[in-house]
Amino acid sequence: MKPEELRACCLEQNGAWEDFPFPGNPGLSTFKVREKIFAFSALDEDPLRVSLKCDPEIAVQLREAHPAVRPGWHLNKRHWNTVLLDGSLPDRTVREMIEDSYDLVVAGLPRWERLRLGQS
Repeated sequence: MKPEELRACCLEQNGAWEDFPFPGNPGLSTFKVREKIFAFSALDEDPLRVSLKCDPEIAVQLREAHPAVRPGWHLNKRHWNTVLLDGSLPDRTVREMIEDSYDLVVAGLPRWERLRLGQS
């Protein structure tokens, strides 16, 4: 997956937007729904990585099954994975991980915000 594909996949989530909230790291993209982050990536870095929220039990399973999936770098390692996009994971798997991260964040939003996003 290339940087522009990663950005597009994150932004195609309903209500998603890109932000650069860290003055000390202006190249770090955060992808948010409402004001909650579901993905982090420095899109200009090589190798490309993305950090995604994950159910804690699934996070451990993904790390055990895929060397490219590691505990979240500088994040709560129980709830976040950092995924190396080196081609060892199919793009479809990465897309599913992005969608799962988005869904976890949306599930934590107040009901009225979920309804505005078309979710219950």
